[in-house]
Amino acid sequence: MGSEMEVDDGTKKPILTDSLLQWSQWQLLDSILPTGGFAHSFGLEAAIQARLVLQPEDLRTYVVHVLENTGSLLLPFIYAATMSPDMQTWHKLDRILDATLTNEVGRKASITQGSALMRVAAAVFTEVPSVKMMRDTSLGTGAVSFHHAPIFGLVCGLLGFDSGTSQKAFMFVTLRDVISAATRLNVVGPLGAAVLQHQVALVAEDLSNKWMNRAVEEACQTTPLLDTVQGCHGYLFSRLFCS
Repeated sequence: MGSEMEVDDGTKKPILTDSLLQWSQWQLLDSILPTGGFAHSFGLEAAIQARLVLQPEDLRTYVVHVLENTGSLLLPFIYAATMSPDMQTWHKLDRILDATLTNEVGRKASITQGSALMRVAAAVFTEVPSVKMMRDTSLGTGAVSFHHAPIFGLVCGLLGFDSGTSQKAFMFVTLRDVISAATRLNVVGPLGAAVLQHQVALVAEDLSNKWMNRAVEEACQTTPLLDTVQGCHGYLFSRLFCS
C-alpha cells in the first residue's frame, strides 16, 4: 500500500511538498505531454530541402546552431519568467518576444506551442491553480499572444524549478525535439539519434552556461541563417512539419 498524501484540513486539497512537485516537474519534460512540440522541426525540414543538411555530420552542426540560437534568444525570457512567475511579467515578456521574432513561421510555431503548453498545464497541473486562472483571464483579451518561451518559464517557476534548471530544461526540450524531427525526416536512425543527443548534451551544457541568467535586453540572434531558412518553410511544396 502507498503512503497517504498529506491534505489541508481547510481546503481538503493536497499539500504540495518538494517530492510531490518533482513528479509534476518530470511530467513537464516528458515527451508524452501533448504540447505539439513534435509537429515542428525548427527549420530542419527546410534546411534539408535547401541541401544545407544532407548527412549526420551536417545534422550535428545544425543542431548545435539551433541550440546556440535558442540560448541567445530565448533563455533570457525563460529566466525572467521563472524568476517572476506572475501574469504581469508574463504579459510583458510575451509582448517583447512577439516584437523580437523576425520570421512569421517561427512566430506562429512559438504561439502554437505556447498556447498548447498553457492549455495542457492548466488542465494537468491542478495543484497550481494560478496557471488556469492566468490562462482564463488572458484568453480573448488580445493582451497576450501565448508565446512558448515565456509560458515555459512561467510554468517552470510555478512548479518550483530554480532558474538554472528551467533554462537547461528548455534547452533539453529543444534538443530532444529537433533530433526527433531528424529521425522522422530520415536523416538519422533512432539509435544514431540517441547517440547524437548524448554527444551534443555536452555542447548544450556549455551553451546553457554561456547564455544563462541574462536580461531580456540582451536577447539576440547568433545564427541568422537558421532564422532565414525557417522562414522559407512556408514555401515548401511538400512538407511533413508545421515549421
